[in-house]
Amino acid sequence: MQHGAVSDPGMGRGQLEPADGDIVREQAVLFRLTDRLYRANGLGEIYDAALDAICDALGSSRASILRFDSHGVMSFVAWRSLSNEYREAVNGHTPWTRGEHDAEPIFVEDIRLSGESRQIIDTVLGEGIEALAFIPLATSRELIGKFMVYYPARHRFGDRERELALTIARQLGFAIERERAETSAMRLSALVESSDDAIIATDLDGIVTDWNSGAERLYGYGRKEMVGRPLMLLIPPDRQIEERQILVRIRNGEHVEHFETVRLRKDGSSIPISLTASPIADASGAIVGVSKIGRDISERLRAQEQRELLLREMDHRVKNLFTIARTIVNLSAPAAETPAALASTVSDRLGALARAHALTMLPSTGPSVHGATSLHALIAAILAPYRHGTDEQPRFAISGIDLPVPPAMITPLSLLLHEFATNAAKHGSLSAPAGSIEIACSDRDGKVSVQWREVGGPPPVATEDEGFGSRLIRAAANELGGVVRDWDPAGIVLEITIDSERFLV
Repeated sequence: MQHGAVSDPGMGRGQLEPADGDIVREQAVLFRLTDRLYRANGLGEIYDAALDAICDALGSSRASILRFDSHGVMSFVAWRSLSNEYREAVNGHTPWTRGEHDAEPIFVEDIRLSGESRQIIDTVLGEGIEALAFIPLATSRELIGKFMVYYPARHRFGDRERELALTIARQLGFAIERERAETSAMRLSALVESSDDAIIATDLDGIVTDWNSGAERLYGYGRKEMVGRPLMLLIPPDRQIEERQILVRIRNGEHVEHFETVRLRKDGSSIPISLTASPIADASGAIVGVSKIGRDISERLRAQEQRELLLREMDHRVKNLFTIARTIVNLSAPAAETPAALASTVSDRLGALARAHALTMLPSTGPSVHGATSLHALIAAILAPYRHGTDEQPRFAISGIDLPVPPAMITPLSLLLHEFATNAAKHGSLSAPAGSIEIACSDRDGKVSVQWREVGGPPPVATEDEGFGSRLIRAAANELGGVVRDWDPAGIVLEITIDSERFLV
Protein backbone atom coordinates (compact mmCIF):
# COMPACT_ATOMS: atom_id res chain seq x y z
CA MET A 1 0.00 0.00 0.00
CA GLN A 2 1.22 3.51 -0.69
CA HIS A 3 1.98 5.79 2.23
CA GLY A 4 -0.48 8.51 3.19
CA ALA A 5 -4.25 8.78 3.11
CA VAL A 6 -6.21 8.35 -0.08
CA SER A 7 -9.40 10.42 0.07
CA ASP A 8 -12.41 11.03 -2.16
CA PRO A 9 -13.58 14.65 -2.56
CA GLY A 10 -17.14 13.39 -2.48
CA MET A 11 -16.69 12.26 1.12
CA GLY A 12 -16.45 15.81 2.50
CA ARG A 13 -13.69 17.81 4.13
CA GLY A 14 -14.65 18.50 7.66
CA GLN A 15 -15.68 16.33 10.56
CA LEU A 16 -17.94 17.19 13.45
CA GLU A 17 -16.50 17.29 16.94
CA PRO A 18 -17.26 14.06 18.80
CA ALA A 19 -20.32 14.11 21.04
CA ASP A 20 -19.95 13.60 24.78
CA GLY A 21 -21.43 10.13 24.41
CA ASP A 22 -18.78 9.19 21.85
CA ILE A 23 -16.01 10.39 24.15
CA VAL A 24 -17.41 8.36 27.03
CA ARG A 25 -17.70 5.27 24.82
CA GLU A 26 -14.12 5.64 23.56
CA GLN A 27 -12.80 6.09 27.08
CA ALA A 28 -14.71 3.01 28.20
CA VAL A 29 -13.22 1.00 25.31
CA LEU A 30 -9.69 2.11 26.20
CA PHE A 31 -10.28 1.42 29.90
CA ARG A 32 -11.51 -2.12 29.16
CA LEU A 33 -8.52 -2.66 26.87
CA THR A 34 -6.07 -1.50 29.52
CA ASP A 35 -7.71 -3.69 32.16
CA ARG A 36 -7.81 -6.78 29.93
CA LEU A 37 -4.21 -6.32 28.80
CA TYR A 38 -3.13 -6.02 32.42
CA ARG A 39 -4.95 -9.23 33.35
CA ALA A 40 -4.11 -11.14 30.15
CA ASN A 41 -2.54 -14.54 30.55
CA GLY A 42 -0.58 -15.09 27.36
CA LEU A 43 -0.53 -13.64 23.86
CA GLY A 44 -3.88 -15.19 22.92
CA GLU A 45 -5.74 -13.11 25.51
CA ILE A 46 -3.73 -10.02 24.56
CA TYR A 47 -4.72 -10.40 20.89
CA ASP A 48 -8.40 -11.00 21.77
CA ALA A 49 -8.53 -7.90 23.94
CA ALA A 50 -6.88 -5.80 21.23
CA LEU A 51 -9.18 -7.03 18.44
CA ASP A 52 -12.26 -6.28 20.55
CA ALA A 53 -10.98 -2.76 21.24
CA ILE A 54 -10.08 -2.15 17.55
CA CYS A 55 -13.54 -3.18 16.36
CA ASP A 56 -15.40 -1.31 19.12
CA ALA A 57 -13.38 1.90 18.93
CA LEU A 58 -13.08 2.12 15.15
CA GLY A 59 -16.57 0.89 14.27
CA SER A 60 -15.70 -2.20 12.28
CA SER A 61 -16.46 -5.91 12.46
CA ARG A 62 -13.19 -6.89 10.79
CA ALA A 63 -9.64 -6.57 12.07
CA SER A 64 -6.36 -8.47 12.21
CA ILE A 65 -2.98 -8.52 13.94
CA LEU A 66 0.18 -9.52 12.07
CA ARG A 67 3.70 -10.09 13.46
CA PHE A 68 7.12 -10.53 11.88
CA ASP A 69 8.09 -14.19 12.17
CA SER A 70 11.62 -15.54 12.62
CA HIS A 71 12.23 -15.17 8.86
CA GLY A 72 11.13 -11.52 8.77
CA VAL A 73 7.78 -12.31 7.12
CA MET A 74 4.69 -10.40 8.28
CA SER A 75 2.20 -13.15 9.14
CA PHE A 76 -1.29 -13.26 10.63
CA VAL A 77 -1.44 -14.16 14.33
CA ALA A 78 -5.06 -13.14 15.10
CA TRP A 79 -8.05 -11.92 13.09
CA ARG A 80 -11.80 -11.32 12.94
CA SER A 81 -14.07 -12.23 10.02
CA LEU A 82 -11.39 -12.84 7.37
CA SER A 83 -11.43 -15.86 5.07
CA ASN A 84 -8.58 -18.35 4.82
CA GLU A 85 -8.23 -17.55 1.12
CA TYR A 86 -7.79 -13.84 1.78
CA ARG A 87 -5.21 -14.38 4.54
CA GLU A 88 -3.19 -16.74 2.36
CA ALA A 89 -3.29 -14.30 -0.56
CA VAL A 90 -2.02 -11.25 1.34
CA ASN A 91 0.15 -12.96 3.99
CA GLY A 92 3.62 -11.40 3.98
CA HIS A 93 2.42 -8.12 2.43
CA THR A 94 3.74 -5.16 4.42
CA PRO A 95 4.62 -1.54 3.72
CA TRP A 96 7.53 -1.68 6.21
CA THR A 97 10.63 -3.78 6.77
CA ARG A 98 11.48 -5.38 10.07
CA GLY A 99 14.38 -3.07 10.80
CA GLU A 100 12.47 0.10 9.96
CA HIS A 101 12.18 2.82 12.60
CA ASP A 102 9.49 5.49 12.99
CA ALA A 103 7.02 3.64 10.74
CA GLU A 104 3.98 5.83 9.99
CA PRO A 105 0.39 4.52 9.87
CA ILE A 106 -1.29 4.23 6.47
CA PHE A 107 -5.00 4.94 6.00
CA VAL A 108 -6.49 3.75 2.71
CA GLU A 109 -9.92 5.33 2.26
CA ASP A 110 -10.58 3.66 -1.12
CA ILE A 111 -8.61 0.60 -2.22
CA ARG A 112 -9.32 1.44 -5.86
CA LEU A 113 -7.23 4.63 -5.53
CA SER A 114 -4.37 3.06 -3.51
CA GLY A 115 -1.94 2.56 -6.38
CA GLU A 116 -1.57 -1.13 -5.52
CA SER A 117 -1.34 -3.85 -8.17
CA ARG A 118 -4.51 -5.02 -9.86
CA GLN A 119 -4.09 -8.41 -8.18
CA ILE A 120 -3.99 -6.92 -4.65
CA ILE A 121 -6.92 -4.60 -5.36
CA ASP A 122 -9.03 -7.45 -6.74
CA THR A 123 -8.13 -9.67 -3.77
CA VAL A 124 -9.18 -6.97 -1.27
CA LEU A 125 -12.39 -6.15 -3.12
CA GLY A 126 -13.14 -9.85 -3.46
CA GLU A 127 -13.12 -10.10 0.35
CA GLY A 128 -15.73 -7.33 0.50
CA ILE A 129 -13.27 -4.67 1.69
CA GLU A 130 -13.04 -1.20 0.20
CA ALA A 131 -11.20 0.75 2.93
CA LEU A 132 -8.55 -0.30 5.43
CA ALA A 133 -5.79 1.00 7.68
CA PHE A 134 -2.24 -0.23 8.47
CA ILE A 135 -1.21 0.68 12.03
CA PRO A 136 2.40 -0.18 13.00
CA LEU A 137 3.08 -2.10 16.22
CA ALA A 138 6.36 -1.36 17.94
CA THR A 139 8.08 -2.08 21.23
CA SER A 140 10.49 0.32 22.87
CA ARG A 141 13.24 -1.00 20.59
CA GLU A 142 11.84 -2.31 17.32
CA LEU A 143 8.98 -2.66 14.86
CA ILE A 144 7.27 -6.00 15.55
CA GLY A 145 4.21 -5.98 13.29
CA LYS A 146 0.94 -4.18 12.56
CA PHE A 147 -2.76 -4.30 13.16
CA MET A 148 -5.33 -3.69 10.44
CA VAL A 149 -8.95 -2.60 10.42
CA TYR A 150 -11.23 -3.13 7.40
CA TYR A 151 -14.43 -1.46 6.12
CA PRO A 152 -16.93 -2.75 3.54
CA ALA A 153 -17.30 0.71 1.90
CA ARG A 154 -15.13 3.75 1.30
CA HIS A 155 -14.30 5.30 4.66
CA ARG A 156 -12.98 8.68 5.75
CA PHE A 157 -10.59 8.37 8.70
CA GLY A 158 -11.02 11.36 10.97
CA ASP A 159 -8.43 12.71 13.37
CA ARG A 160 -10.20 11.10 16.31
CA GLU A 161 -10.09 7.64 14.72
CA ARG A 162 -6.43 8.04 13.87
CA GLU A 163 -5.61 9.00 17.47
CA LEU A 164 -7.61 6.05 18.79
CA ALA A 165 -5.85 3.67 16.41
CA LEU A 166 -2.41 4.88 17.49
CA THR A 167 -3.39 4.70 21.18
CA ILE A 168 -4.54 1.10 20.81
CA ALA A 169 -1.34 0.27 18.86
CA ARG A 170 0.84 1.70 21.62
CA GLN A 171 -0.97 -0.26 24.33
CA LEU A 172 -0.85 -3.44 22.26
CA GLY A 173 2.89 -2.97 21.57
CA PHE A 174 3.61 -2.42 25.26
CA ALA A 175 1.55 -5.49 26.22
CA ILE A 176 3.39 -7.70 23.70
CA GLU A 177 6.73 -6.41 24.93
CA ARG A 178 5.78 -7.03 28.56
CA GLU A 179 4.54 -10.54 27.76
CA ARG A 180 7.76 -11.30 25.89
CA ALA A 181 9.83 -9.99 28.79
CA GLU A 182 7.80 -11.97 31.33
CA THR A 183 8.06 -15.13 29.23
CA SER A 184 11.82 -14.66 28.90
CA ALA A 185 12.09 -13.96 32.62
CA MET A 186 10.06 -17.07 33.46
CA ARG A 187 12.17 -19.17 31.11
CA LEU A 188 15.35 -17.74 32.58
CA SER A 189 14.02 -18.27 36.09
CA ALA A 190 13.19 -21.89 35.28
CA LEU A 191 16.68 -22.41 33.84
CA VAL A 192 18.27 -20.83 36.90
CA GLU A 193 16.10 -22.82 39.27
CA SER A 194 16.73 -26.15 37.52
CA SER A 195 20.48 -25.60 37.18
CA ASP A 196 22.80 -27.90 39.09
CA ASP A 197 25.12 -24.93 39.55
CA ALA A 198 24.74 -22.59 42.50
CA ILE A 199 23.43 -19.28 41.12
CA ILE A 200 23.41 -16.37 43.54
CA ALA A 201 22.78 -12.64 43.24
CA THR A 202 23.98 -10.01 45.70
CA ASP A 203 23.88 -6.26 45.90
CA LEU A 204 27.09 -4.25 45.69
CA ASP A 205 27.58 -4.61 49.45
CA GLY A 206 27.63 -8.39 49.19
CA ILE A 207 24.13 -8.95 50.64
CA VAL A 208 22.33 -11.93 49.05
CA THR A 209 19.23 -11.01 47.03
CA ASP A 210 18.62 -14.26 45.11
CA TRP A 211 19.47 -17.89 45.85
CA ASN A 212 18.57 -20.84 43.61
CA SER A 213 18.01 -24.52 44.41
CA GLY A 214 21.52 -25.35 43.18
CA ALA A 215 22.90 -23.04 45.87
CA GLU A 216 20.76 -24.79 48.47
CA ARG A 217 22.17 -28.17 47.44
CA LEU A 218 25.76 -26.99 47.19
CA TYR A 219 26.01 -24.91 50.35
CA GLY A 220 23.29 -26.43 52.55
CA TYR A 221 21.51 -23.14 53.33
CA GLY A 222 17.88 -22.66 52.32
CA ARG A 223 16.79 -19.59 50.34
CA LYS A 224 15.10 -18.00 53.38
CA GLU A 225 18.24 -18.54 55.44
CA MET A 226 20.48 -16.62 53.05
CA VAL A 227 18.44 -13.87 51.34
CA GLY A 228 19.21 -10.64 53.18
CA ARG A 229 22.39 -11.99 54.77
CA PRO A 230 26.02 -11.31 53.76
CA LEU A 231 27.67 -13.74 51.36
CA MET A 232 30.72 -13.65 53.62
CA LEU A 233 29.05 -16.49 55.56
CA LEU A 234 30.24 -18.83 52.80
CA ILE A 235 33.79 -17.55 52.58
CA PRO A 236 36.63 -18.90 54.77
CA PRO A 237 38.32 -16.20 56.87
CA ASP A 238 41.59 -16.53 54.95
CA ARG A 239 39.82 -15.90 51.61
CA GLN A 240 37.51 -13.01 52.43
CA ILE A 241 39.79 -10.56 50.66
CA GLU A 242 38.79 -12.40 47.45
CA GLU A 243 35.19 -11.25 47.85
CA ARG A 244 36.21 -7.64 48.35
CA GLN A 245 38.42 -7.79 45.25
CA ILE A 246 35.58 -9.30 43.21
CA LEU A 247 33.19 -6.52 44.27
CA VAL A 248 35.75 -3.89 43.24
CA ARG A 249 36.10 -5.48 39.81
CA ILE A 250 32.32 -5.79 39.36
CA ARG A 251 31.81 -2.10 40.24
CA ASN A 252 34.24 -1.36 37.42
CA GLY A 253 32.08 -3.38 35.04
CA GLU A 254 34.48 -6.34 34.83
CA HIS A 255 33.63 -10.04 34.69
CA VAL A 256 35.38 -12.75 36.72
CA GLU A 257 35.65 -15.98 34.74
CA HIS A 258 36.20 -19.49 36.16
CA PHE A 259 38.00 -18.45 39.31
CA GLU A 260 38.83 -21.52 41.44
CA THR A 261 38.41 -21.04 45.15
CA VAL A 262 36.96 -22.62 48.30
CA ARG A 263 33.66 -21.97 50.06
CA LEU A 264 32.09 -23.16 53.32
CA ARG A 265 28.95 -25.25 53.65
CA LYS A 266 26.41 -24.80 56.39
CA ASP A 267 27.92 -27.76 58.28
CA GLY A 268 31.31 -26.03 58.30
CA SER A 269 32.94 -28.29 55.71
CA SER A 270 34.81 -26.71 52.84
CA ILE A 271 34.09 -27.31 49.16
CA PRO A 272 36.23 -26.39 46.13
CA ILE A 273 34.31 -24.49 43.46
CA SER A 274 34.81 -22.78 40.13
CA LEU A 275 33.30 -19.29 40.37
CA THR A 276 32.06 -16.91 37.68
CA ALA A 277 30.90 -13.42 38.63
CA SER A 278 29.16 -10.86 36.40
CA PRO A 279 27.70 -7.39 36.99
CA ILE A 280 23.91 -6.89 37.10
CA ALA A 281 22.77 -3.66 35.47
CA ASP A 282 19.43 -1.85 35.69
CA ALA A 283 17.46 -0.41 32.75
CA SER A 284 19.69 2.66 32.66
CA GLY A 285 22.86 0.56 32.52
CA ALA A 286 23.95 1.34 36.08
CA ILE A 287 25.54 -1.62 37.90
CA VAL A 288 23.35 -2.53 40.87
CA GLY A 289 24.46 -6.03 41.82
CA VAL A 290 26.49 -9.15 41.19
CA SER A 291 25.49 -12.49 39.67
CA LYS A 292 27.61 -15.44 40.76
CA ILE A 293 27.66 -18.99 39.45
CA GLY A 294 29.46 -21.59 41.56
CA ARG A 295 30.22 -25.11 40.36
CA ASP A 296 31.37 -27.98 42.58
CA ILE A 297 34.75 -29.20 41.27
CA SER A 298 35.36 -31.83 43.96
CA GLU A 299 34.96 -34.75 41.56
CA ARG A 300 37.23 -33.12 39.00
CA LEU A 301 39.94 -32.53 41.59
CA ARG A 302 39.60 -36.08 42.90
CA ALA A 303 39.90 -37.43 39.35
CA GLN A 304 42.93 -35.20 38.81
CA GLU A 305 44.56 -36.47 42.01
CA GLN A 306 43.81 -40.07 41.02
CA ARG A 307 45.30 -39.47 37.60
CA GLU A 308 48.43 -37.99 39.13
CA LEU A 309 48.68 -40.91 41.56
CA LEU A 310 48.41 -43.39 38.70
CA LEU A 311 51.06 -41.52 36.73
CA ARG A 312 53.38 -41.55 39.75
CA GLU A 313 52.67 -45.25 40.27
CA MET A 314 53.42 -45.94 36.62
CA ASP A 315 56.68 -44.02 36.89
CA HIS A 316 57.55 -45.84 40.09
CA ARG A 317 56.75 -49.24 38.63
CA VAL A 318 58.68 -48.64 35.43
CA LYS A 319 61.75 -47.60 37.41
CA ASN A 320 61.36 -50.66 39.63
CA LEU A 321 61.09 -52.93 36.61
CA PHE A 322 64.33 -51.55 35.24
CA THR A 323 65.97 -52.10 38.64
CA ILE A 324 64.66 -55.65 38.82
CA ALA A 325 65.79 -56.36 35.26
CA ARG A 326 69.27 -55.13 36.10
CA THR A 327 69.30 -57.27 39.27
CA ILE A 328 68.25 -60.33 37.29
CA VAL A 329 71.10 -59.79 34.84
CA ASN A 330 73.61 -59.28 37.65
CA LEU A 331 72.44 -62.37 39.52
CA SER A 332 72.39 -64.52 36.38
CA ALA A 333 75.76 -63.48 34.94
CA PRO A 334 78.10 -65.29 37.41
CA ALA A 335 76.45 -68.66 36.76
CA ALA A 336 76.23 -68.31 32.98
CA GLU A 337 78.90 -70.24 31.08
CA THR A 338 78.25 -68.59 27.72
CA PRO A 339 76.54 -65.42 26.46
CA ALA A 340 73.81 -67.61 24.99
CA ALA A 341 73.18 -69.23 28.34
CA LEU A 342 73.03 -65.82 29.99
CA ALA A 343 70.57 -64.58 27.36
CA SER A 344 68.36 -67.64 27.87
CA THR A 345 68.39 -67.33 31.65
CA VAL A 346 67.66 -63.60 31.60
CA SER A 347 64.93 -64.10 29.00
CA ASP A 348 63.26 -66.76 31.14
CA ARG A 349 63.38 -64.62 34.25
CA LEU A 350 62.13 -61.49 32.49
CA GLY A 351 59.27 -63.59 31.16
CA ALA A 352 58.41 -64.62 34.70
CA LEU A 353 58.63 -60.99 35.72
CA ALA A 354 56.17 -60.06 32.96
CA ARG A 355 53.74 -62.76 34.15
CA ALA A 356 54.00 -61.52 37.71
CA HIS A 357 53.44 -57.95 36.59
CA ALA A 358 50.37 -59.02 34.57
CA LEU A 359 48.99 -60.73 37.67
CA THR A 360 49.14 -57.46 39.59
CA MET A 361 46.98 -55.91 36.87
CA LEU A 362 44.06 -58.35 37.30
CA PRO A 363 40.72 -56.56 37.79
CA SER A 364 39.71 -55.83 41.37
CA THR A 365 36.07 -56.69 40.65
CA GLY A 366 34.36 -59.29 38.49
CA PRO A 367 35.58 -62.75 37.51
CA SER A 368 39.21 -63.21 36.56
CA VAL A 369 40.04 -64.44 33.07
CA HIS A 370 42.76 -66.60 34.69
CA GLY A 371 40.37 -68.37 37.04
CA ALA A 372 40.77 -68.59 40.81
CA THR A 373 44.20 -67.68 42.19
CA SER A 374 45.43 -69.28 45.42
CA LEU A 375 47.50 -67.46 48.01
CA HIS A 376 50.56 -69.63 47.37
CA ALA A 377 50.23 -69.28 43.58
CA LEU A 378 49.99 -65.52 43.85
CA ILE A 379 53.09 -65.28 46.03
CA ALA A 380 54.99 -67.65 43.72
CA ALA A 381 54.02 -65.62 40.64
CA ILE A 382 55.30 -62.41 42.18
CA LEU A 383 58.59 -64.05 43.22
CA ALA A 384 59.06 -66.09 40.03
CA PRO A 385 61.84 -63.83 38.65
CA TYR A 386 63.94 -64.65 41.73
CA ARG A 387 63.29 -68.42 41.78
CA HIS A 388 66.97 -69.43 41.68
CA GLY A 389 70.19 -67.90 42.88
CA THR A 390 73.70 -68.24 41.49
CA ASP A 391 73.98 -71.84 42.69
CA GLU A 392 70.51 -72.69 41.36
CA GLN A 393 69.19 -73.03 44.90
CA PRO A 394 65.61 -71.84 45.48
CA ARG A 395 65.58 -68.26 46.73
CA PHE A 396 62.19 -68.41 48.42
CA ALA A 397 60.03 -70.92 50.23
CA ILE A 398 56.27 -70.75 50.84
CA SER A 399 54.66 -72.72 53.68
CA GLY A 400 51.46 -72.89 55.67
CA ILE A 401 47.81 -72.65 54.71
CA ASP A 402 46.74 -71.98 51.12
CA LEU A 403 43.45 -70.22 50.39
CA PRO A 404 41.70 -68.95 47.24
CA VAL A 405 42.26 -65.20 46.88
CA PRO A 406 39.05 -63.26 46.10
CA PRO A 407 39.27 -61.08 42.95
CA ALA A 408 38.87 -57.89 44.99
CA MET A 409 41.97 -58.78 47.03
CA ILE A 410 44.32 -59.72 44.17
CA THR A 411 45.42 -56.21 43.21
CA PRO A 412 46.26 -54.80 46.71
CA LEU A 413 47.90 -58.06 47.83
CA SER A 414 49.92 -58.36 44.60
CA LEU A 415 50.93 -54.73 44.93
CA LEU A 416 52.22 -55.32 48.45
CA LEU A 417 54.14 -58.47 47.55
CA HIS A 418 55.53 -56.85 44.42
CA GLU A 419 56.78 -53.90 46.49
CA PHE A 420 58.31 -56.26 49.11
CA ALA A 421 60.13 -58.17 46.35
CA THR A 422 61.32 -54.97 44.69
CA ASN A 423 62.73 -53.65 47.97
CA ALA A 424 64.35 -57.01 48.65
CA ALA A 425 66.01 -56.93 45.22
CA LYS A 426 67.20 -53.37 45.78
CA HIS A 427 68.33 -53.44 49.40
CA GLY A 428 67.40 -56.75 51.04
CA SER A 429 68.10 -60.42 50.82
CA LEU A 430 67.56 -60.70 47.05
CA SER A 431 70.35 -58.19 46.47
CA ALA A 432 72.85 -60.73 47.87
CA PRO A 433 73.82 -63.89 45.92
CA ALA A 434 73.00 -66.25 48.81
CA GLY A 435 70.00 -64.36 50.18
CA SER A 436 66.50 -65.84 50.32
CA ILE A 437 62.96 -65.22 51.56
CA GLU A 438 60.76 -67.40 53.77
CA ILE A 439 57.00 -66.82 53.50
CA ALA A 440 54.75 -68.45 56.09
CA CYS A 441 50.95 -68.32 55.80
CA SER A 442 48.80 -69.04 58.85
CA ASP A 443 45.32 -68.52 60.26
CA ARG A 444 44.99 -67.51 63.88
CA ASP A 445 42.40 -65.62 65.89
CA GLY A 446 40.22 -65.00 62.85
CA LYS A 447 43.02 -63.41 60.85
CA VAL A 448 45.14 -64.70 57.98
CA SER A 449 48.80 -63.84 58.41
CA VAL A 450 51.40 -63.73 55.64
CA GLN A 451 54.85 -63.41 57.23
CA TRP A 452 57.70 -62.36 54.93
CA ARG A 453 61.15 -63.03 56.41
CA GLU A 454 64.37 -62.14 54.60
CA VAL A 455 67.56 -64.08 55.40
CA GLY A 456 71.11 -64.01 54.11
CA GLY A 457 71.06 -60.42 53.01
CA PRO A 458 72.65 -57.23 54.32
CA PRO A 459 71.45 -55.97 57.72
CA PRO A 460 68.32 -53.84 57.22
CA VAL A 461 68.53 -50.12 57.86
CA ALA A 462 65.46 -48.58 59.47
CA THR A 463 64.36 -45.19 58.11
CA GLU A 464 61.69 -42.71 59.08
CA ASP A 465 61.48 -41.25 55.58
CA GLU A 466 58.35 -42.22 53.69
CA GLY A 467 58.91 -42.45 49.97
CA PHE A 468 56.36 -43.24 47.32
CA GLY A 469 56.88 -47.00 47.76
CA SER A 470 56.15 -46.73 51.49
CA ARG A 471 53.01 -44.72 50.80
CA LEU A 472 51.95 -47.31 48.26
CA ILE A 473 52.49 -50.09 50.82
CA ARG A 474 50.46 -48.19 53.41
CA ALA A 475 47.61 -47.53 50.98
CA ALA A 476 47.44 -51.18 49.86
CA ALA A 477 47.71 -52.43 53.44
CA ASN A 478 44.76 -50.26 54.46
CA GLU A 479 42.62 -52.12 51.93
CA LEU A 480 43.57 -55.49 53.45
CA GLY A 481 44.06 -55.01 57.17
CA GLY A 482 47.56 -53.97 58.13
CA VAL A 483 51.32 -54.41 57.71
CA VAL A 484 53.86 -54.61 60.53
CA ARG A 485 57.63 -54.25 59.97
CA ASP A 486 60.36 -55.64 62.22
CA TRP A 487 63.90 -54.46 61.50
CA ASP A 488 65.52 -57.73 62.70
CA PRO A 489 69.36 -57.59 62.34
CA ALA A 490 69.23 -60.92 60.51
CA GLY A 491 66.83 -59.53 57.95
CA ILE A 492 63.66 -57.51 57.76
CA VAL A 493 60.41 -59.24 58.77
CA LEU A 494 57.12 -58.05 57.29
CA GLU A 495 53.71 -59.37 58.34
CA ILE A 496 50.46 -58.79 56.47
CA THR A 497 47.29 -59.47 58.46
CA ILE A 498 43.90 -59.88 56.77
CA ASP A 499 40.50 -60.67 58.31
CA SER A 500 39.62 -64.27 57.51
CA GLU A 501 36.13 -63.19 56.43
CA ARG A 502 37.71 -61.34 53.50
CA PHE A 503 38.67 -64.72 52.00
CA LEU A 504 35.03 -65.81 52.03
CA VAL A 505 33.83 -62.98 49.75
